[in-house]
Amino acid sequence: MSLFIDGLLIGWDRNTDYARKLVADLSDAQMLLQPSGANHPAWLFSHLNLYHPVIVAMLRGTAFDDPRDHKFGMKSKPEQNAALYGTKQQIIDAFVKGHADVAAAMREGGEAALEKPMPLERWKAPFPKLGSALPYLMLVHESTHLGQISTWRRVQGLPSV
Repeated sequence: MSLFIDGLLIGWDRNTDYARKLVADLSDAQMLLQPSGANHPAWLFSHLNLYHPVIVAMLRGTAFDDPRDHKFGMKSKPEQNAALYGTKQQIIDAFVKGHADVAAAMREGGEAALEKPMPLERWKAPFPKLGSALPYLMLVHESTHLGQISTWRRVQGLPSV
């Protein structure tokens, strides 16, 4: 394995651990709380979860739908309907599985997968190759949303993790 992939997966694994800690003490009902209209944890995790199969598809060279148009994509808004998201356990199980799937696909594809051209047209300008997109998608995008959950916890009067 390459030093780059190893480093990326170390950050990816740490996000998995951090994500679990962020919601470990939350109830299913708390997952839907929206103080001041903030994104709630159920939506945030559902949003992040939609990117895992996208990353796997890119690494394996298979087709995928633009995540922008997904029911939890960037055009969506958090809703209070718990049935849209599932239980906290289901959401977190999907997150952990998605992380494992991405890591496996990255290890399988190796450096060669990182050299593949970006298949999603709207991402081609900033990310011409997968290796330029994955640090953003896996670490920056995900960490931004995990940080929102950390802030959400503070607004709820919950301790940091």
